[in-house]
Amino acid sequence: MEIKHKQDDNKGAFIAEENGAKAGEMTYSKAGADKIIIDHTEVNPEFNGKGVGKQMVLAAVDYARATGIKILPLCPFAKATFDKNKDIQDVLV
Repeated sequence: MEIKHKQDDNKGAFIAEENGAKAGEMTYSKAGADKIIIDHTEVNPEFNGKGVGKQMVLAAVDYARATGIKILPLCPFAKATFDKNKDIQDVLV
């Protein structure tokens, strides 16, 4: 599984791909210079149960740690992932 990160001015996404097929996408909006808001996570049905969503959340955590920003998970899936994993809560707003 490969997670790609793309961003433009105020929005961005982490896109999961496997063998060239899009497995899922998690989108966010920037909120100022030091915060992103995860607003949607979607996993394609054929990849359900493979941890794709969690991998995208972890990619966002790595990005936040590397750039010194914080994450506000408004997406229910992302929020649940943060709630279940204490070791990644250091990047929460």
